Amino acid sequence: MAVAFATGSVPIADAVDRPAFAATADTLRLAAPGRRHMVARGHLCRLFRRWNFTLLSGRHIRPGRKAELLSRKTGWQGYFRLELLTLRHSRHDGSMSPALQREMFERGHAAGVLPYDPVRDEVLLIEQFRPGPLAAGDPEPWQIEIVAGMIDKEGESAEDVVRREAVEEAGIGIRDLEPIADIYTTPGACTERIALFCGRCDLAGAGGIFGLAGEEEDIRAFPCSMDEIRAALARRAIRNAITVVALQWLCLNRERLRTAWTGSD
Repeated sequence: MAVAFATGSVPIADAVDRPAFAATADTLRLAAPGRRHMVARGHLCRLFRRWNFTLLSGRHIRPGRKAELLSRKTGWQGYFRLELLTLRHSRHDGSMSPALQREMFERGHAAGVLPYDPVRDEVLLIEQFRPGPLAAGDPEPWQIEIVAGMIDKEGESAEDVVRREAVEEAGIGIRDLEPIADIYTTPGACTERIALFCGRCDLAGAGGIFGLAGEEEDIRAFPCSMDEIRAALARRAIRNAITVVALQWLCLNRERLRTAWTGSD
């Protein structure tokens, strides 16, 4: 199968015997063994549906693909761990890649929560120093973030973690939890996956300096109105990825949550 968008043609073989595409600026050329047709670009969606290419349903995932971890060894063990991997994987043309060497940053999995007070229509954010921006040369290595922590205690769930971290990092209790997403933060170089939630809370009197002294945490927690949040997102003032994800999700789901959470008291 060959697929091209705009001006080029890229060969993409499919493990399933399906026709091939090649696109020009105005048309798609459908090429299958023994026949060639010109297909209007507007027919693309119907063709993809016919061959089960549907991103949101997951049907774009072709059966038979595989990835193999050939070897794994620890290259460094300190505050975090660096692993040296040898792997290979199925390619889009149906072949297998050669053995590839990759370094992988291993820090475990995490959970985060955006505390939201539906009555006051406020969220609570935190600010803390991060060494990553400092190492990147950023003159402002303090990050605006949501409450988050590692899932590193035996038997503790992601929901348990965010409830515990909300007390430790912000001094607040979380009531209801609404799942936002499970996402990989840097899938090309790190194994970390983070479970994100929005948490119902009461932010009356919230804010202050928090953190565990034994972990050298220095965290400032502060409430923000939704107007402030929308303005900060519009100015691109928040540079932490999971925080942007959580805040944009709340902007999309705010009215539904306010109705559900204020009506359940």
